[in-house]
Amino acid sequence: MEIEVETPGLVPARTCPDIVIRASSDADVEAMVAIYEHHISRGVSDVGVAEEDRLLPDDLKRRRKTMRKKRLPHLVADRDGAVAGYAYAVPFRKRPAYRYTLKHSIYVHPDHLHAGIGRRLLPALIEACAAGGYRQMIGYIDAENAASLRLHEACGFERVGYLRAVGFKYGHWSDSVMVQRALGTGSEDRPG
Repeated sequence: MEIEVETPGLVPARTCPDIVIRASSDADVEAMVAIYEHHISRGVSDVGVAEEDRLLPDDLKRRRKTMRKKRLPHLVADRDGAVAGYAYAVPFRKRPAYRYTLKHSIYVHPDHLHAGIGRRLLPALIEACAAGGYRQMIGYIDAENAASLRLHEACGFERVGYLRAVGFKYGHWSDSVMVQRALGTGSEDRPG
């Protein structure tokens, strides 16, 4: 599945004709795990560094299978045949009252930072989630990750919460910023 996005209200990505946004496949798993490993060991992400939290290829394959069953998007940015980043959404909470709200994650390969990958992935994820009938998207961003905060604001997310000292990683406490964006008609009407 190739997704080209022109979503009203979103800041367009820099012109990068070599980036294709598509559904992830099992063939992408090793590359996605490598991107994730980089971010948990060196990056400014919302995940920890504990050895027991490592993402194994089989775990990611199972997660993708579960997401496909639930018709949730799991996208990659393919740049010249290589996975340059990936993004996905999962249910915000398990209770039925929250079934129209998703929580998302986005990771960009360190060699492709500042190349417009996030500006292509995030709008595609937003569009896919809206097309699935979801109404709200939530994200948690490390307060020190200024680039991710700017990307989310450019894509219509608002800061709705600040969580102090909720993570302990790299030897110090870290804060998280909670962001939110309406999808489709948001809360303007009742779901179908």
